[in-house]
Order: sequence, then structure tokens, then C-alpha cells
Amino acid sequence: MSDAPQDPLEFLKSMWGSMGFPLPGMVAPTVDVGELDKRITDLKAVEGWLKMNLGMLQISIQGLEMQRATLAAMQTIGQPQPDGSPNPFANPGLWPWTMMQQAASAAVPSEKAEENK
Repeated sequence: MSDAPQDPLEFLKSMWGSMGFPLPGMVAPTVDVGELDKRITDLKAVEGWLKMNLGMLQISIQGLEMQRATLAAMQTIGQPQPDGSPNPFANPGLWPWTMMQQAASAAVPSEKAEENK
């Protein structure tokens, strides 16, 4: 009994050492301040890497959501209006023509109203 180590950590190390694999760091915490500083530095580096990846993941999700919203808007623009008439926004090349027609049709009734007076 006198050859047994007095330090409990040494006793655990000797038990684990006889099993043929090293003692994990979580079972027997180290008492070396330098080793603790190294572990803290390593874990902070991992934390920073994970935060960076989280930020990149959030940006990717937002980009995909914007892409989905754009595609949904484009599909809506391409569909005919509920009354069956073509959508005036379906062909951007015709937008000025559509606006001129709308302006002309809005001006015509007011001119006719003035003529009737």
C-alpha cells in the first residue's frame, strides 16, 4: 500500500495508463497554467471560426431568400391579370407604350367632358 501514489490525479493517470490509451483531458484536468492558456487560445480560435461560418451561413440564407422573392415576383409579373387581359409589366420594352396609352385614355374622357359643357 505504500507504493500507491498519494496524489489522486497521479492515481487516475496510472489507472488509465495501464489500459493502453492516454488519459483524456476532460477526465483529469491539467494543473499547468500554460497548458490551460493554450487550450483557451485554441478554443477562442475555434469560436471565432464558428462565428465567421455562422455569419457566412446567414448571408447565404438571406441571399437565397432574396433570390426566391425575386423569382416569385418575376413569375407573378409574367402571369396574365385576373380579368384575362395581358399584364402590362410582362414586357419591359412596352412599358413606355403602355404608359402613353393609359395617359391618353385618362385624358380622353376629361376632354369629352369639357366638350359636352
